[in-house]
Amino acid sequence: MTDEGQINIFKSLDFIRDQAPIYAKAKSARVFLEEFRKSKKAILMREAEKAGHKTAATQEREAYANEEYQTLLKGLAEAVEEEERLKWMMVAAQAKISAWQTIEATKREEMRVIK
Repeated sequence: MTDEGQINIFKSLDFIRDQAPIYAKAKSARVFLEEFRKSKKAILMREAEKAGHKTAATQEREAYANEEYQTLLKGLAEAVEEEERLKWMMVAAQAKISAWQTIEATKREEMRVIK
């Protein structure tokens, strides 16, 4: 196996260590936006009620149509995208570690058989 094809276990471990706080922050942002979305909807429905929309259905329609709500949804989409990107990069690093473990176990078994 060439040097390029070898798995650098320490690089993978360092990557996971370094990315963990970034991933945690991305997940925190996503969860916050998911929860804030509910508050924002309630605030916008209250504003719609003050504007003369009497039924919950029309208030909800106005809230969903509001530009601020749509901006929040775009932010949520970006937060989910970043969280998922980081998650799958970490999964890939974990897969490299797992592959390295398998390769090392195979090498040990081959050495045992050769002796």
